[in-house]
Amino acid sequence: MKFTVSATAIDVAAARQAVADPGCGALVVFEGWIRDHNEGAAVARLEYEVYRPLAEQEGSRIIAEAGARYSISKALCIHREGLLEIGDVAVVVCVSAVHRRAAFDACRYIIDAVKSRLPIWKKEHYVNGISEWVNCQHCATAGQAHGSKSRDR
Repeated sequence: MKFTVSATAIDVAAARQAVADPGCGALVVFEGWIRDHNEGAAVARLEYEVYRPLAEQEGSRIIAEAGARYSISKALCIHREGLLEIGDVAVVVCVSAVHRRAAFDACRYIIDAVKSRLPIWKKEHYVNGISEWVNCQHCATAGQAHGSKSRDR
């Protein structure tokens, strides 16, 4: 059971292998990819900024919570940081369990918690040259309390 942040491309096959368990009948893998659009805007690339110490601590807590809530064997999550191109894997979650329901439920729990609880900020770089911080409502709320803005144009 592990959470990590990676500055290099995620090896999804290695992640799958890390949670392989011959006693399990299910492996659920979620891959979050960089897409070429968001809310009608053409996206050229994305950039993730991560506060690693807190992200790794809270990410590990999320993985442990999934292990406590669901009957799973192994789980891991890897999230990228830095500049990513269209089609790159931004995040992977792998969960093995004896039965599929526990693996699906734990995988969904992990990705949803990672997206809402970790200090990871996403900046979209659009084809038209504009860049904007997006999907950071929990970050924006905290930042606005300290007088900062969540968008950068």
